[in-house]
Amino acid sequence: MDLSFILQSALQALPVLIQGAGITLAFALAAMVLGLPLGFLVALARLSRFALLRWLTGLYVSFIRGTPLLVQIFVIYYGLPSFGITLNPVVGGVLALTLNAGAYLSETIRASILSVGRGQREAAYSLGLTGAQTMRLIVLPQALRVAAPSLGNSLIGLVKDTSLVSVITVVELLRSAQLVIARTFEPFGPYIMAALLYWAISGVLEAVQRRVERRLARGTV
Repeated sequence: MDLSFILQSALQALPVLIQGAGITLAFALAAMVLGLPLGFLVALARLSRFALLRWLTGLYVSFIRGTPLLVQIFVIYYGLPSFGITLNPVVGGVLALTLNAGAYLSETIRASILSVGRGQREAAYSLGLTGAQTMRLIVLPQALRVAAPSLGNSLIGLVKDTSLVSVITVVELLRSAQLVIARTFEPFGPYIMAALLYWAISGVLEAVQRRVERRLARGTV
């Protein structure tokens, strides 16, 4: 094993991998930003008094959680054209990640809302607050503190899940490494450098997560 060649290939790949890492982070943030409101709406629907709405959203969550993300990407990117819906790789990848994230985030949000005692809701109603005001002023601030660690973990998980969109030719971090390897025929350096970049991104997000959790614990954001 020529260690100098491996090191050289890793360093040469670094600029390309950094560019791919930026795309990876953009995909993860886009899926998180779009997945959060989707997850919130699904969580509210699953807590609704309407049985049909609960059943439909429950079916969506069950399907997403019960099938691999890779299959979901294939269904959206390769399957939808059969119905006349063709998406470019970026839109298809973001859509697949958003739908996947929305299902998992909905469970986190639903559990966090349920963690707020029913007595607090009843007290808010007795003070004349509406259901929307009770949710916004009483329930959600407390639910956010409960949900923060899981939401942070979900974002870190999304960073790693973006590697799967490489199968539809999105040039994110993993795909960038593969393109470099196709030129150099040396896989170890680019792959280990890609792993280190995933690790670095996750480390930064973990630090931000801990900071947000401490501020929420003090009652500030």
